[in-house]
Amino acid sequence: MAIIITDECINCGACEPECPNTAIYEGADDWRYKDGTSLSGTVILPDGTEVDADDAQTPISDEVYYIVPGKCTECKGFHDEPQCAAVCPVDCCVPDDNHVEDDETLLNRQAFLHGE
Repeated sequence: MAIIITDECINCGACEPECPNTAIYEGADDWRYKDGTSLSGTVILPDGTEVDADDAQTPISDEVYYIVPGKCTECKGFHDEPQCAAVCPVDCCVPDDNHVEDDETLLNRQAFLHGE
């Protein structure tokens, strides 16, 4: 993932419906690998971790909207630019210099999430 939502987020929710991977969640909301993907039941993630795609996962933030790193593809395979950043009225969807990934990795994640 190379996109994060900073604490300048005003919780407007504009970004959430724009994400083709359903990788954006409201603060304190549980998330699931199955949300917005073709994943279900027991799956092996690209890093080798086994998870149940239907199980609720712990929220990454309790305060503001957040992006799940393992579901974010920066919209590769769907759009020319990250849609969350394009619609954010306060520009708080920004590149995360600590999690830079190349296009191949992001496209492979997109294919994994959507069964392609």
